[in-house]
Amino acid sequence: MTERINRQWRLAARPVGRFKDSDFKWTTEAVPQLKDGELLVHNRYLSLDPTNRGWANEIDTYLPAVRLGDVMRGGAIGEVEESRNPNYKPGDFVSGLLGWQEYAITNGTGISKLPNIPGVPMTAHLGLFGHIGLTAYYGLLDVGQPKAGETLVVSAAAGAVGSLVGQIGKIVGCRVVGIAGSDEKCRWLTEDLGFDATINYKKEKISEGLKRTCPKGIDVDFENVGGEILDAVLAQINLGARISLCGMISQYNATEPVPGPYNLVMLVVRRARIQGFLVSDYMDRAAEAMTALGRWLMEGKIKYRVDIVEGLEEAPRAVNKLFEGSNTGKLVVKI
Repeated sequence: MTERINRQWRLAARPVGRFKDSDFKWTTEAVPQLKDGELLVHNRYLSLDPTNRGWANEIDTYLPAVRLGDVMRGGAIGEVEESRNPNYKPGDFVSGLLGWQEYAITNGTGISKLPNIPGVPMTAHLGLFGHIGLTAYYGLLDVGQPKAGETLVVSAAAGAVGSLVGQIGKIVGCRVVGIAGSDEKCRWLTEDLGFDATINYKKEKISEGLKRTCPKGIDVDFENVGGEILDAVLAQINLGARISLCGMISQYNATEPVPGPYNLVMLVVRRARIQGFLVSDYMDRAAEAMTALGRWLMEGKIKYRVDIVEGLEEAPRAVNKLFEGSNTGKLVVKI
């Protein structure tokens, strides 16, 4: 059998600001023979997520920091090529934290076998039917607890999670306002996804945009950005508002302390609640979300978009699209 060569991106330096090419090292090495209980996965698609930036820092997050010299951590979908594990056979498709590499060897811990659903591409399992869909579903419905007739604001609304959150908000009867960074994204949100209104934060002051689009105030905020956007939202929340804190992407590349938010007193004045969450909190309830998301997809009530970058070698540059705001929908590398 021809020797397999694994192409890998390893973390070479702790990033300062956005990722640079020099933060990674491209390596190639032979794929070792499997041991009993192991399987060899040929990765096909790599998920790029804001959390990649946190994992590259020296400080542990909800997972240990990636060590310098190790393969960069990342979620991926791949096909089993060889198996000495009775639970997996060649041809199975699996997902998990398989890393920024072409091949991964695993004992099966932490990976999931993917179903073959006719008409549903494999990339959907990195988006709608993966951690993205779970984040949107439970982050809004469990944490945000929206009610029909309420106003929901979604920041980074054209991203993978935000675009789903807004559509779920419409399904449960909310008036949905999305915040995005271009006229094209804003048109996609309103014309294709059914958002009621949008704010282009690059062309309009956030506070003014919220006054224009939320004349009755804000009941639920699904927060992906933090910083100035969260501060402006806090200034206009209603009594009993709920803020579902999914991410703070405005701070991930900061090299100096980020000021604010200054309007936290509004949580007291409005008797409001702000709650952070992680998708891992809901993995034991995944079936409920997947059933609902699948039904909404078949009924035409929800849409999703996958932004595909070709080639594993592009991963260190492609990941910065998340922080530049140049991606629409779920960002994926086709390996």
